[in-house]
Amino acid sequence: MAKDEKQFDETIAQVKQQIEMLLGDNSVPRNVKSALDEAKKALDAKTSYAERSSGATYKIDEVSNDINLPPYARTVIWNILSMLESIKE
Repeated sequence: MAKDEKQFDETIAQVKQQIEMLLGDNSVPRNVKSALDEAKKALDAKTSYAERSSGATYKIDEVSNDINLPPYARTVIWNILSMLESIKE
């Protein structure tokens, strides 16, 4: 496994941990949780790192500006998007 792959795996693990935290939060709207769940599935796909990252980014970006999103959750989502952008092949 190349150094980049190990780093990408660690980043994906961190992103999934953040997603799990938001999924377990009762103040996060259902539509946002649904998008986060789809993003998590995209990260688990057996495709390239770039494809997984862009698929997850697309799903999360759709809800990142949801008006009902608590401010701290929005910050976590922006952090997730930032981590996903670091995954390039």
